[in-house]
Amino acid sequence: MKSTNTQSRRDFLKKSAAALAGFTIVPRFVLGGKGYLAPSDQLTKAVIGVGSMGRGHFEYAGTRVVAVCDVDQNHLKKAVEMVGKGVKTFTDYRELIQLPEVDIVHIATPPHWHGIMAADAAKAGKDIWCEKPMTRTIGEGKRVVEAVQQHGRIFRLNTWFRFEDIFYGMRTPVKPIKKLVESGLLGWPLKVTVSKHTGFDWKFYWVGKTNLEEMPVPKELDYNKWLGPAPYKPYNAHRVHGTFRGYWDYDGGGLGDMGQHYLDPIQYFLGKDETSPVSVEIDAPQQHPDAVGTWRRIEYTYEDGCKIVLDGEARDENVAYIEGPKGKLYAGFRSDIPDLEKKLAAFPDPEPQVTNFVEAVTKRQKFALNEANGYRSCTLVNMGLAALRLGRSLKFDPVKQVFIDDEGANRLIDQPMRADWTI
Repeated sequence: MKSTNTQSRRDFLKKSAAALAGFTIVPRFVLGGKGYLAPSDQLTKAVIGVGSMGRGHFEYAGTRVVAVCDVDQNHLKKAVEMVGKGVKTFTDYRELIQLPEVDIVHIATPPHWHGIMAADAAKAGKDIWCEKPMTRTIGEGKRVVEAVQQHGRIFRLNTWFRFEDIFYGMRTPVKPIKKLVESGLLGWPLKVTVSKHTGFDWKFYWVGKTNLEEMPVPKELDYNKWLGPAPYKPYNAHRVHGTFRGYWDYDGGGLGDMGQHYLDPIQYFLGKDETSPVSVEIDAPQQHPDAVGTWRRIEYTYEDGCKIVLDGEARDENVAYIEGPKGKLYAGFRSDIPDLEKKLAAFPDPEPQVTNFVEAVTKRQKFALNEANGYRSCTLVNMGLAALRLGRSLKFDPVKQVFIDDEGANRLIDQPMRADWTI
């Protein structure tokens, strides 16, 4: 587990470029014909961040873990116990992504690392499976899209509700919701309300503490590496591991944690995968500069009049999940439209999606939730977080992907990084 603390990021990228210039990374499907897999019929995977979330993804079908990386020795020890002694271990992800035997890099770190690691993995020729939120800022999301597409990689964001599983309190998969919206039976424009009463918990227990005292860093943790690009703050156990979500430097509270799970399917069924809202309005207490707080209401508006309302207070117990000029849809797929299911049966199903990541990698097909549409749904989250941090509503240009006439908000698009870290 060699340390590379003295290695500059610039030197790392130069070495990566030189290595890539010397040989061509050939996808396995090219070597063995269409649909070819490794002799073991599995793709090899490296996991960066092997806390409880990372370890929970060791067993995905069609993949085999060959390397792990973490800055906490206790996490690495548990990972080796689970995977086996043959697994390679690292404390610096930049060494791990240079392994020629790795096909896929799974990023399961706190979000302040997602953008840098995803972009570097793409440049190193790896396909990527990244936890949500995709990135902590809008600017980092742009850089990931550029890197993935420039280097021809396959990217998957790890929220799956747009294509499988029951969509929380709606108690139905997203597919019939998408079909209903596309049918036009609800009319247009639509308002979607995300609240406890439509089946979605905003997890306001993910808040930070404002009175943190400096604590000794545990011997098993490399706190400097854990921080990485984030500003230096004295160590306190509440900043790291299970409670990092409560601090702006690393995540964004309940909205950062659950926002992409809840909002990505909405973006999908509203047909907004290639655009963003033109405004975000907030109703929230003044936020602390370090510790994330709660909020009462966040409302997004698209150019065509569609709205997404995030109701933190759960004000209306009888609110519809989707409301249009012709009808409403409630939790449990209840509606005020008579004989809805019979009427809906006359309409075509939504277009099929590529939902098997191993197949997407071996056949070089874009995954259903990829770098492009994942960036747009993550932008929803990051627009809301920017408005909360600034304490004001914002206007947004979905084409230029910048805030309009607000220098302070645009400074949050590309936030400075510590030491020699850049993306």
